[in-house]
Amino acid sequence: MSATAGIAGSHTGIPAVGSAGASRPVAATSSPSPSASPSPAPQPPGPGHDHRPALLALLVLTALLLAMLPAPVGHAAGADVGVGGGGDGGWGGDGGGGGAVGGGLPLRRGDPPGRGGADAASGPGSGRAWPVGGPGALVARFEAPPAPWAAGHRGVDLAAAPGADIRSAAPGVIAFSGVVAGRPVVTVTHPASGTPPLRTTYLPVTGTVPVGTAVAAGQVIGQLAPGTGHCAGRDCLHWGLLRGERYLDPPALLGGGASRLLPLGRDR
Repeated sequence: MSATAGIAGSHTGIPAVGSAGASRPVAATSSPSPSASPSPAPQPPGPGHDHRPALLALLVLTALLLAMLPAPVGHAAGADVGVGGGGDGGWGGDGGGGGAVGGGLPLRRGDPPGRGGADAASGPGSGRAWPVGGPGALVARFEAPPAPWAAGHRGVDLAAAPGADIRSAAPGVIAFSGVVAGRPVVTVTHPASGTPPLRTTYLPVTGTVPVGTAVAAGQVIGQLAPGTGHCAGRDCLHWGLLRGERYLDPPALLGGGASRLLPLGRDR
């Protein structure tokens, strides 16, 4: 009987029953594993992905880099070559009054341009004058520096003997009279010349007019001091012209344009 039951169990797939009545365990089949889910599709940036701050920072950086680029070369900063018809556009041409030379300081009627001598003064507020000697005394001309810190000749030199009278080139007010870097200097401010007003400087000059005094064109403001060594081998007056911190060509103040040196040996 037990043999028959064992055979039946082996051919019918029915679990065989042992003598103790216990059935043999049937192996459990595993269920198939679920397939891997696909990666989610990329989502467009929502409100939490704002790129505007990064774009703004890039624009600010670009603007800063452009601001650091050097300005185009063509006109030297801080230096003009003339007053009236020159780089300055006339007295008042960069913020002052009008007129051919601006600011109401014309040459005296009948004076040729650039040759207003000491007799060009006709009272406060009118006329122009060479500080000493006239155009024939010019021994070194104005050379505009290419930059405020660069080398140049910030004025003109006029030959003169120690003790010579030095005159104001235009009507104005004595703004300074004293010693700078061991050299006596006189500065005259010209209030009617625009904003900021023009200033003329004279050195080495020992001033004889108190600060704050109004002076006429051609009025004596001091005497040339000796022995400064500015002009090699001779005594001279260094005459300067400024508007603010910009240096200009002083003889242009007289209406004759930029300064020019006369040829050596020519009758002056």
